Amino acid sequence: LQLVESGGGLVQPGGSLRLSCAASEFSLADYTIGWFRQAPGKKREAISCLSRHSGPSNLLDSVQGRFTTSRDNAKNMVYLQMNSLKAEDTAVYYCAADESPSVQAMCGMASRSLSTIHFGSWGQGTQVTVSS
Repeated sequence: LQLVESGGGLVQPGGSLRLSCAASEFSLADYTIGWFRQAPGKKREAISCLSRHSGPSNLLDSVQGRFTTSRDNAKNMVYLQMNSLKAEDTAVYYCAADESPSVQAMCGMASRSLSTIHFGSWGQGTQVTVSS
C-alpha cells in the first residue's frame, strides 16, 4: 500500500494549510486512516483518525477546534485542514492506513491508545513549518 502526503510548507502563525493523503492502488474508503505528526526530538503522535463507518475522531487535545479531518471518496483522498497554526505545530506530518477491524473500532471510539503500532502502511511525510 502506497500513501502520498502533500500540502505541507512554510506558513506564518495564525495561517492555514490543508494536507492531502492520496493512494493510487487501493481505496482509502476501505481503510482506517490516521494522521500523525513528529516534531524534532519528539515521538510521533496521533492527531486524528477516520474509519470506514464513522466520522473523524480527534485524538490530540492541542489541535481540537483547529484541525479538521475529512474524506473525499470520489477523489480517493483524505484531508487534514489545519487552521490557526502555531509554532508548536511545526512537524513532519504523516498519513497512515490500516484495514484491521480492531483499529477501526478504536478509531470509532476515538481511543487515545491509537498509536503508530496500529497502522501498517505509511506515507513518506510532508513538512509543516510554522514561523514568522
